[in-house]
Amino acid sequence: MRRDPIFYQMFQRSPEWLFDLIGERPSSASDYRFDAVAVKEPKFEIDGVFLPPESAPGAVYFCEVQFQKDEALYERLFGESLLYFYRNYTRFSDWQAVVIYPSRSMEQSSLYPHRSLLDGDQVHRIYLNELGEASALPISVATVVLTIVDEADAPRTARELLIRTEQAAFTAPEKRTIIDVVTSIMMYKFTTLSQLEIREMLGLNLSEEPRAIREAKDEGREEGREEGREEGREVEAIALVNRLLKRRLQRDVPDQTRARLSTLSLPELENLSEALLDFTSLADLENWLVNRE
Repeated sequence: MRRDPIFYQMFQRSPEWLFDLIGERPSSASDYRFDAVAVKEPKFEIDGVFLPPESAPGAVYFCEVQFQKDEALYERLFGESLLYFYRNYTRFSDWQAVVIYPSRSMEQSSLYPHRSLLDGDQVHRIYLNELGEASALPISVATVVLTIVDEADAPRTARELLIRTEQAAFTAPEKRTIIDVVTSIMMYKFTTLSQLEIREMLGLNLSEEPRAIREAKDEGREEGREEGREEGREVEAIALVNRLLKRRLQRDVPDQTRARLSTLSLPELENLSEALLDFTSLADLENWLVNRE
């Protein structure tokens, strides 16, 4: 999953979108957490896992986004998923697998050995190009489909999606998430354009900064007051990295570690902001800092 940063960002911000794709929402959908998990003996990591809340144990969902052909995908997906479920079966009531393809042509050729699973109700195969026109789909599903819309049609589709978002009965944070994800998708599609040009293409309010930058500045100002630091790009970057780490690790970064982060240069902070997508614990952050030092 981390090889597909758009989907990683999407599901980390809104795990419930997965359930909109497969057309079934558990009652605790809004409490699910998208994360990476590890299995020992043998050790491997599954980086597209939707975990139910501990307070209401439910099904665990394994998700693969497959935009390149992999002739051993199902062997790996089912082998790893079933082993993880076996190791943790007391935590979950069921397991489900979701595979998202841009089209059927990306699916592996050998399906027969897995017919009982593929034809059952535990495995959901999503072919984005078969879901229909984005304008006729729920906004969350349409946002996912935007990833496969060709460049010629993408600006119009994205603008229509943002208009629908503004008119929908979403909360302000929900609208902000959709705007940020749509902007990110368009930046991946149009790599030669700046973020300002992308936002102008989408008809967004250019006087309003993207959420990530705005939050970083807000927290940067607060940290500047607390630590007497001078506001600037490094303060904003440190604040943003701290927010991302808190969200990724599901805990506050210890003060001692935050102090070490404050010594990083801007290029190092940028490298950390990418590396932390692979972190599963505070120990991963500590190891990264040790290796850097």
